[in-house]
Amino acid sequence: MSSPKPAPPPRPPQQALPPLTGGKLVMGTVALSLAVFMNVLDSSIANVSIPAISGDLGVSPQQGTWVITSFAVANAISVPLTGWLTQRFGQVRLFVTSIILFVLSSILCGLAPSMEVLIAARVLQGAVAGPMIPLSQSLLLSSYTPAKSGMALAFWGMTTLVAPVMGPLLGGWISDNYTWPWIFYINIPVGVFAAWATWSIYHKRESATYNLPIDKIGLALLVIWVGSLQIMLDKGKELDWFNSSTIVILGAVALIAFIYFVIWELGDDHPVVDLRLFKSRNFSGGVIAISVGYGLMFGGLVILPLWLQTTLGYTATLAGEVMAPVGIFAIILSPFIGKLLPKVDARWVASTAFFIFAVVFYLRSQFTENVDTFTLMIPTIIQGAAMAMFFIPLTSIILSGQPPEKIPSAAGLSNFVRIMFGGMGTSITSTLWDRRTSLHHSQLTEFTGPHSPAFTEAVHNLTAQGMPEPAAWATIDRLITVKAATQGATDIFWISAVLFVMLIALVWLTKPQRSSVPVDAGGAH
Repeated sequence: MSSPKPAPPPRPPQQALPPLTGGKLVMGTVALSLAVFMNVLDSSIANVSIPAISGDLGVSPQQGTWVITSFAVANAISVPLTGWLTQRFGQVRLFVTSIILFVLSSILCGLAPSMEVLIAARVLQGAVAGPMIPLSQSLLLSSYTPAKSGMALAFWGMTTLVAPVMGPLLGGWISDNYTWPWIFYINIPVGVFAAWATWSIYHKRESATYNLPIDKIGLALLVIWVGSLQIMLDKGKELDWFNSSTIVILGAVALIAFIYFVIWELGDDHPVVDLRLFKSRNFSGGVIAISVGYGLMFGGLVILPLWLQTTLGYTATLAGEVMAPVGIFAIILSPFIGKLLPKVDARWVASTAFFIFAVVFYLRSQFTENVDTFTLMIPTIIQGAAMAMFFIPLTSIILSGQPPEKIPSAAGLSNFVRIMFGGMGTSITSTLWDRRTSLHHSQLTEFTGPHSPAFTEAVHNLTAQGMPEPAAWATIDRLITVKAATQGATDIFWISAVLFVMLIALVWLTKPQRSSVPVDAGGAH
């Protein structure tokens, strides 16, 4: 426990800021949305460019994955610091500074002459990107009236839904047609415009600042446990998880540092992360629901294109085309959900989203290795409707009942947990897919060999067509591998469908307040 610190001076109440109107409202919404789009896009755009980056910088693809890992680790550490940084520097200054530093770090990424420099630039980029998403929520909410707060969240949600899908498509297209540095250079015009527009509109709406002491021990513990956990999740599959001493050490360090972090933060007078937010039933229930749901959804978004490319022979472009329709309903329905939300119980909307997710993953669990593209796209299109009803109501539930000065902290902490669960979902589903594939492969091969009439007949038919016997065996093994990988993927889809149904019960443990987001939500922190 920390020693008692002198209480800070009383905070004067800040006047409620009027909502924006007309052109300023449109421009502010566009600027904030572009900044979020740029941020989320960069978390996924480099994924498909790793082979090009690795080859150009003379390193292995395994070493190239640190381009992704370094960004994710730094971003995960900085997101929960949003509340503390906002109170120290002001939300508008912090947001605009984050955009400017993000653009500068993007330039450094594109100019990087070596992998070491690129990783360092990506660490900086991930660190400065952390406050952008929660602060964009806060600034948007301050721009709209309480009756239109759902619409504000809808505009914000549209960017976070489309960017992860656009990232791999745009990254692949740029890498194929130009050079990989351009996946970072495209941030320059977007970031410059977003920073200029945001400052022009919001600089007179700055939040109050307080000279709070720095929780050095809490910050150090946060860096240690989040960094260790994120690296463990990113490298676990590559190093065969707990069969690797490196993973065991990382796991132990993350667990011990996390325990000390919780104890310290709950006892410190000025914690760097306000864990007391979890005392609110709406916050804790909403955060768990949105985080677990996001982890399941993100795991599916990773497994499906991998299965298409590695098992069914789809190219990266074709796999991207199968995934792209997820944004159709998300974009179309988000404004309607935003208008509907103030009039209905957010729990019904969130429950509907989880039910649709369950249907989507159940449909995917019925896929076979002979599935056609149209059948693949049907659940993807339907999933867009679920995504439109997922982020908006759950974010509303999480922020409901929070005093205005707590909203940046609540948004930052909830986004942090969601991002961590997204990483966990990716690691768990990819590992589970490998293991289920191996299990199904071993089960299917039990029906091969001279004792199996069907196998003997298949080999005979292939050799009768002029194929040598070893080639016939290899062909059958390939068919078994495709079947096993397909069954492994459909197992994951079925499990995800069941878990989505179970999450509906969690939503109803909350009691959201419709008037939860005050007009000065973004300006009274």
